[in-house]
Amino acid sequence: MNFLSGIWWSLPLVLFWATPHVTSSWWYMGAVGSSRVMCDNVPGLVSRQRQLCRRHPEAMLSIGRGVAAWTAECQHQFRQHRWNCNAPERGHRLLGRVLLRSSRESAFVHAISSAGVVFAITRACSQGELKSCSCDPKKKGSAKDSKGHFDWGGCSDNVDYGVRFARAFVDAKERKGKDARALMNLHNNRAGRKAVKRFLKQECKCHGVSGSCTLRTCWLAMADFRKTGDYLWKKYNGAIQVVMNQDGTGFTVANKRFKKPTKNDLVYFESSPDYCIRDRDVGSLGTAGRVCNQTSRGMDSCEVMCCGRGYDTSRISRMTKCECKFHWCCAVRCQDCLEVVDIHTCKAPKSAGWIS
Repeated sequence: MNFLSGIWWSLPLVLFWATPHVTSSWWYMGAVGSSRVMCDNVPGLVSRQRQLCRRHPEAMLSIGRGVAAWTAECQHQFRQHRWNCNAPERGHRLLGRVLLRSSRESAFVHAISSAGVVFAITRACSQGELKSCSCDPKKKGSAKDSKGHFDWGGCSDNVDYGVRFARAFVDAKERKGKDARALMNLHNNRAGRKAVKRFLKQECKCHGVSGSCTLRTCWLAMADFRKTGDYLWKKYNGAIQVVMNQDGTGFTVANKRFKKPTKNDLVYFESSPDYCIRDRDVGSLGTAGRVCNQTSRGMDSCEVMCCGRGYDTSRISRMTKCECKFHWCCAVRCQDCLEVVDIHTCKAPKSAGWIS
């Protein structure tokens, strides 16, 4: 079991999110290893995914790290919303039920999960963890930019390989289907992959007398995954509701006042539930017990988060760092101070509105 040492910690998280009812059964991959037995027995994988699993066992471990990255990013982006991209330990099917709807939340999850695979596979290529790829082989020799000539050097992230692998693996099941939902998922998967590539940046190191930059060595590097998450979050907020066109090969906007979606936009078919009450049929945990912000006017405000049900306030004491001072050289020393704060949590709905 040594091959699991790098990601075994993510086992509860991945299994907790995966469910046989959801098309993305590849979310199991990173948690349970990469043996032939696993490749043949994970439910929901299509033949192409099983082939890739057997052919690239080390890549499945990278996908496991990708799962951990995108789930954490999803939870970060939705941390102040009623639906917070989370699920309770005994309710792992809830995310699956969310994804059964063709909603904006489903669109975001498919995009960020596809992006997570691109990011993880590309990073593994650069770190020499995969036999099938390495640094970008096209970044060799000399080139020119707005600052002049430079030499390609170092290790440029091979994001093109990451995109190709993610497309082959993640999209495999959707490509077998020809229904509207498959087309929606494929569109959002592609938008996620493009988002990672969007933030590929050129980094350079100067050479010369006193770093005069008479010579430069440059390489391409992916930005932190947070940038991809922030970008897809904006796309979620601007997601476009669509309907299938008459010949069933693409989309048209549901509301003619809105522009046609581009390849970078997220698309969805169904409006989202309000997620105010616990309803397993739609994958809603409700907001009872969620912490809210009494002074905010945003989505995390007590009025919005608690859906008008009101909130309870409790006063707690906690230790914080205070009176911090900089000491030469080079340390910051702080005092421990006792702070009393009010915590506001949403009231539970009346029993008649609680759907289990």
